[in-house]
Formats: sequence, structure tokens, C-alpha cells
Amino acid sequence: MTSPRLPPRPFVVIGNTNLGRRVCATLQERGRAVTHLAKPGDRELRTALADGADGVAILLHDDVAALRYALAVAHLVPDVPIVATVFDRTVSDELERLLPQCDVTSPADLAAPALAGPCVDPANLALERSGERLRAVRARDGVPRLEEWLPYRRGPAHRMGRLAGQLRPYDAGARLLLIGLFGILAVLAGDWSWMVAHGHPPAEAFFHAARVVAGVGPATAGEDETGYQIASGLAMLATLVFSALFTAGIIERMLGLKLIGLIGPRTLPRAGHVIVVGMGQVGMRLAAELQRLGIPVVGVERDPHATTARLARSLGIPVMTGHGGDRAVLERLRLGHARALAAVGSDDLDNIAVAIAAHGVAPGTRIVVRAGEHEAIAETRSLLPMGTVRDVTSLAAAYVLARLLRAPVTGVVAYQHDICLQTDEETFVPFPLTSRDHCPHPNGTASVPETPAPHH
Repeated sequence: MTSPRLPPRPFVVIGNTNLGRRVCATLQERGRAVTHLAKPGDRELRTALADGADGVAILLHDDVAALRYALAVAHLVPDVPIVATVFDRTVSDELERLLPQCDVTSPADLAAPALAGPCVDPANLALERSGERLRAVRARDGVPRLEEWLPYRRGPAHRMGRLAGQLRPYDAGARLLLIGLFGILAVLAGDWSWMVAHGHPPAEAFFHAARVVAGVGPATAGEDETGYQIASGLAMLATLVFSALFTAGIIERMLGLKLIGLIGPRTLPRAGHVIVVGMGQVGMRLAAELQRLGIPVVGVERDPHATTARLARSLGIPVMTGHGGDRAVLERLRLGHARALAAVGSDDLDNIAVAIAAHGVAPGTRIVVRAGEHEAIAETRSLLPMGTVRDVTSLAAAYVLARLLRAPVTGVVAYQHDICLQTDEETFVPFPLTSRDHCPHPNGTASVPETPAPHH
């Protein structure tokens, strides 16, 4: 005699985010019971998990809160599968080590390959890295397929461009510093040349030229003493101005947070680069992925004190402070010589504005736009036929749902208007999603499943 089959238990979704609402709406569209909690307390969480759950999705923007909820869920129901979104790599690695039943990812990690692909080549749907192998997802015969991809190799042109980018001023402080530095060097070289031309040994000429630059006073030049005294006097006066400019530039750099270097790897690239506008979680992951692929990259961020902007500095990624829709900023970043521009800020409307501004500055530059936070994704596609749109929320929702429903998935890609799951067999299967507007609890309060369950 077989035991009666128990009804499926509900899924628990924690987080009143766009991603959480999209996951909740799709689960309910598929006839599954869902308990959707915004910021549950201990008692509310214990009640929701009293009779167990088929799976728990912790979809928050706060890594610390996600960690706390994951540990609490594992304590209440030790065997329940958990999917959590955590941006910080250290926290996510530790969480997976502590909770083997927890699948930790983030929308930024899931979207980075899908954004990097079209940034590098318009034919790419995505670029994925598997160990040392690099593969591109491309459409063949109307179906996404994996292909081997040769990493971008830096040739002599790139090295010359990097060399030309050294000591390139990018703001007023940098210009003051360089004007002062080169002015002082010009006075030093001019005085040294005068002394050598009048018969002084090079070492002695350098000593006297340094006296002039330091303001100590000129030496005699022999035959044309009057002319030299006038020239050296003017040089000393000019050096006072150049020294003031140089000092002002040094102080401005010392007191300010500089995310772009005048020399070294964090200088502004001049050609063949990708401009990433919006150095949030998605922008940071995209810039780091492009850097690993060998593509020159520069970020644009309004807030120079943002955590991810400081992280970019530690990774050697130059970040310019400013608005990505400002024509002056785009021209300073040499948009016309760039490989692509990726507008990946958290606000879809800002991304659209940046894309339109970029198209006005350099119509031939490839544009990749992040969307998904607003339901204006359809309008974005119709208004911006010159750009590639990637719905980050849909990519993340498809992955989270596949994990909750035990569907085999190793990645997600966007193809035309569909989101496709990459299976273990390296095939791609369309995965339909429901609009988050169909989530019946928009305020993020604790919800009662539409399908009655015996434990509610």
C-alpha cells in the first residue's frame, strides 16, 4: 500500500525587491504556493517555516541581512534548499562553506557575462569563463550555441596607446600639476642649454640652472652677462608661478580621492576601450570581467566615495567622477575611439539618457544598456534600436527560479526577447517569466498563497 502523496509545500521568498517580486509572480503563475516576506522578524520567519518549505529565496540588496536570514533559515529548517543573493565574494564563499544547501549568487555575477559579450563583439550574446577556457555564446541557426573564444591580445598599438595615455590630464587639478611640472622642467632645460652653449661643463651648467629654478640666483654667463641676468631673472619669476601651480596640483591630489592615475595602469585609455557608466555592483563586476579579458576599461561614477568605486581603485580600474550623460565627460573619455559604452546604472531611465547622449556624441559607438528595474524595458528596446539591452532582473530571476525548481542550470543568457537557461549539456532552453506586476503583494507584506495549503 502506497502512502498518499503529500501536497507540495510553499516556497518562501524574502525581500521586497524587483527580483523578489518577479520570482514570486512566476512561481504563482506556475501554480506554486508562495509566502512572500519583506523584512520578517524572527517570529514571522519561524511561523512561515513552521511546516517546512520547498525552497527559500533570499533576494535582498543588503549582504549582511542576507547572511543573517540564510543562517536563521538553516537553523529553523536545516535541510531546506536556499538561494541567496550576496555581492561580496568573501561573504558568499564563507556562506557556501557554512551552508552546503545554500546556492549563493548575485545579479551582478549573473549579468556580467551577458553584458561583457556584446561589449567585446556585437555578435556575442555572452562571454563565459570556465577555468582557463573562454567561450562565447552566439546565435547559430536561430539557437544560442557555445563557441571557443580567443582572448583579446594586446598588440603594439595598445602598448603605444597606453604609453600615450601616461601623464594625460583629466581634470583641473591634474592640469595644474602638469603645467607646473613641465614649466619648471622647461626653465631648468632652458637655463642649462644657455650655460652649455656658453662653454660651461654640463655638470656645472646643471648646478647653475638648479639655482635659478630654486630661486637662489643666477650665475654669470661670461661674455653676455647682462642678457643672461635678464633671462634668468624672468626664468625665476616664471618658476614662482609654475611652482605655485605644481604645489596646488599636488595638494589637490593629496587631499582628494583620486580614482584615475597620471601614470601607471589606472591612466585613461585612449582607444579600443569600454566605458562603463555606473560603477555599482553590476558595473563593478562588468569592469572587472572586461579587465580579465584584456579589454581596456574605464568607469564613470557620480559618487567618488562609493564602496565599489574604491574597490575599482584597488583593482587598478580607472574611474572618472561625473555624469555619464555629460557631453564633456564623454569627450574626455574619447567615446569616439571606444570599443563600446555600457550604461549599467541602477536607474533604467538614467541609462537611457546616457545611451541617447552617447549616441549623440559618437553615433558609431556600440551601446549596451542595462534594464529591468523599471517596466520600461519594452520602451527601451523600441527607442534605442542602436543599442543592446540586457534585462538584469530577468536574468537573475530565471537563475533563481531554476535553482528553486531543481532545474539544471549553469548560466543564463538573453536571446532576442527570451531568457534562456544554459543546461549541463551546454544547450540553451527558453525560460518564460511573469511580470513582477503580477505579484499579489506589492507592499512586500507577509502574503497568503493563492493556492491554499494545509499548513497555512
